Amino acid sequence: MIARRRIIPIATVLSSSSIKSFVAAAAMTEYPMILADRPAVCNLVKPGQCQFTPSFQPVPLLERIPCGTGGTSYILRFGLPDKSLPMGLTTCACILASAKLPDNTKGGEVADVIRPYTPISANHQVGCFDLLIKDYGTNGYLSKYMCTELPIGGTVDFKHIDFNIKIPAPFAQKKIGMIAGGTGITPMIQALHAILGDGPAEQSSATDEVTLLYGSRSKDDVLGGEMLDKWASEHGGKFIHIDVLSHEPTDSDYNGERGFINKEMIMKYLPPPSLGDDVVILVCGPPVMYNLLCGPRTEKEVTGILGELGYSSSQVFKF
Repeated sequence: MIARRRIIPIATVLSSSSIKSFVAAAAMTEYPMILADRPAVCNLVKPGQCQFTPSFQPVPLLERIPCGTGGTSYILRFGLPDKSLPMGLTTCACILASAKLPDNTKGGEVADVIRPYTPISANHQVGCFDLLIKDYGTNGYLSKYMCTELPIGGTVDFKHIDFNIKIPAPFAQKKIGMIAGGTGITPMIQALHAILGDGPAEQSSATDEVTLLYGSRSKDDVLGGEMLDKWASEHGGKFIHIDVLSHEPTDSDYNGERGFINKEMIMKYLPPPSLGDDVVILVCGPPVMYNLLCGPRTEKEVTGILGELGYSSSQVFKF
């Protein structure tokens, strides 16, 4: 189990007493920060109930702990505008984060940096929400800032627009395939909450099988692996989790799939397009993954390997 670690504030934005007050009020369900300790929870809401509106609102960083053993990914817990209520975010949807940061490509000129993030927490969590973010160093201004520079109590602006709802749960498809790379696991975690979690009967998805192909460089880079394995073991074949490691040392004890997610793996593990309306494939990862597997995320048309295999645009959702 990974020990919790607080990042020491660089500057005080909210006083320590204010943070303690906020955390106490938001302690609600005491949902664990560590992924391996988290149960799947189904608590769905319809669009239009998210605390974040189409206008940016500042909320404080409450806690930050490392995730995985690679040393570059973190779970960040942020407060909510109304700490007495849950976030109210539809599954599957993302929110937009914004911060004013110096742009080194423009001589350090301060600019608004905006990026989408998918919360990994469910709507039973009152007063706060969690993000899983990888520090991309100089290649990711906002991710580096939130992972290593933002002090506890410092604020980031967030907003939500209905356009950011990709495919609403509960899911009607009986078979769901997931393809994720790196922190592209976050919308899959959100969807798995809806599929596997305990919740009201009317929120149950029709899904009887979901299979995740999860691409990472090495075992150290697999995010939430213990949680995913636990969920798979707890749900008796309904959820299957397969890691695909591209740079795992050949002399390691890993005996799973190696290389990159390819046509053979998709045909071997994921439900075929011949199932029609009973199948959907969810894809999230770096741009090269989209280009190879399904075409750019900004284009609805399905190309790449999934297109070659016959999956249609109604069967593939790009996060």
